[in-house]
Amino acid sequence: MNDHPSAAPGEPPSPCIGVCVINPQTQLCDGCYRTLEEIAAWWDCTPAQKHAVLARLEQRMARIVDGTFFD
Repeated sequence: MNDHPSAAPGEPPSPCIGVCVINPQTQLCDGCYRTLEEIAAWWDCTPAQKHAVLARLEQRMARIVDGTFFD
């Protein structure tokens, strides 16, 4: 389920891929790796805040893949 049909010009698009399931172990969405708070706040965030969330997602995904997320 997408958060919104499209992003405003100049804003990054939502990372939602339609796999909206919160993982009980990580407390992150299995589709986009955002927290519930990040998902709920997405459309009220500034472009800079959205870019910061996207940067955190890349770091989270890397930590999940390399097995250090729970360290």
